[in-house]
Amino acid sequence: MMNVLIIDDEDKLRVLLSRIISLEGFEVFQASDIKTGLKRLEMSEIDVVLCDVKLPDGSGVEATKRIKEKHPSVEIILLTAYGNIPDGVQAIKNGAFDYITKGDDNNKIIPLLHKASEKATLSKRIQKLERQLEEKHSFDKIIGKSKTLKNVIELAQKVSKTDTTILLTGETGTGKEVFAQAIHQASNRNSYNFVAINCSAFSKDLLENELFGHKSGAFTGANKDQKGLFEEADKGTIFLDEIGEMAIELQAKVLRVLEVGEFLKIGDPKPTKVNVRIIAATNRNLEEEIEQGHFRSDLYYRLSVFSIHLPSLKERKEDIPLLASHFADHFAVKMNRKPLILTERFITALKHNHWKGNIRELKNVIERSVILTDTDVLDIETLPVDIQTGNEGTNKALSAFSMASVEKLHIQKVLNYTGGNKAEAARLMEIGIATLYRKIEEYNLF
Repeated sequence: MMNVLIIDDEDKLRVLLSRIISLEGFEVFQASDIKTGLKRLEMSEIDVVLCDVKLPDGSGVEATKRIKEKHPSVEIILLTAYGNIPDGVQAIKNGAFDYITKGDDNNKIIPLLHKASEKATLSKRIQKLERQLEEKHSFDKIIGKSKTLKNVIELAQKVSKTDTTILLTGETGTGKEVFAQAIHQASNRNSYNFVAINCSAFSKDLLENELFGHKSGAFTGANKDQKGLFEEADKGTIFLDEIGEMAIELQAKVLRVLEVGEFLKIGDPKPTKVNVRIIAATNRNLEEEIEQGHFRSDLYYRLSVFSIHLPSLKERKEDIPLLASHFADHFAVKMNRKPLILTERFITALKHNHWKGNIRELKNVIERSVILTDTDVLDIETLPVDIQTGNEGTNKALSAFSMASVEKLHIQKVLNYTGGNKAEAARLMEIGIATLYRKIEEYNLF
């Protein structure tokens, strides 16, 4: 049910309007002056305000501005006995939904209320989504309590309020895009676009087109103008992931954006101006890339004005239980499972692993464990055998989701069940004892 507040000092008119509007299914509140109306707005969740222009303690036109400043999603319809154009213009400027004359426009009130309530509902949904987005990408959502991580977050928070270019370094899977989004969300640019691109995912020509766009007719198939990601990110932030993979010719164009805030679209002789913050990321040593002639030194110095190194998971192992629990909860919800309990053995095995793929690898392993468990408990048997036994590096070619990895896990579970009795394990699995011995040797099992 939508809530309507009527602010009018004419008691009879206010009561009459209240009855009419109530019959349309609205919940109606009343106030005889602006002061009382403002108090009601603080006490109740109001969607639409019907407000007289001339009130004992002020003008409804001026009150509109005050209401919109404190309650931006509330829509306001102003009522006046003597309409005049200047008041109407000012009312709309102040944020009024509409401005109508009493008596002459009474038949418009109910349709206007429905339209205004629809707009108020949409505004609230947008605000809710924006809050959810802000919360999702805030620094508070970065999981971990280790001193190493806290130091990195503190650095990122300090630089986020500036327009300084940032270079994020660290191994693959350490969460560089998560940090870039958090920096953008905490910046003064957060009401504009955050655009991300992985520079290693495109060839030189395709990446140039993605980043800078093209003019119609620039090449075969270019039937219309196309904006590039730099233009899409205007006034916002662009995240250039794996910038160390970018062709050196394109590096010159990125450098020009940093130096003068402009670039040339493909096929366009006129430069396009942009105001964009660049956050770049790489898992390569760019200084070595410069020595080998693969990266421009001038671009590196412009990008690394403020450099932040993200720690690998092995540098913050005390965060593994928190991350594992978070991913387990996430996948339990996703798979419509009950909340899962992580055993001490499970957590200990995770902490002893080296995690060359970092957080991304840990997430994949937890997803696999949630899939495999038949109970509400994640125990060590659901982990890849290499992690169970601590033999990291054995059978490296097996991924967490490969059939061979599943077969290893199954054999290990059956051997655990039989207490190491291989003949009994072979019987239960309905395979020959020679086959079992071959598999044990192949997978380096006990």
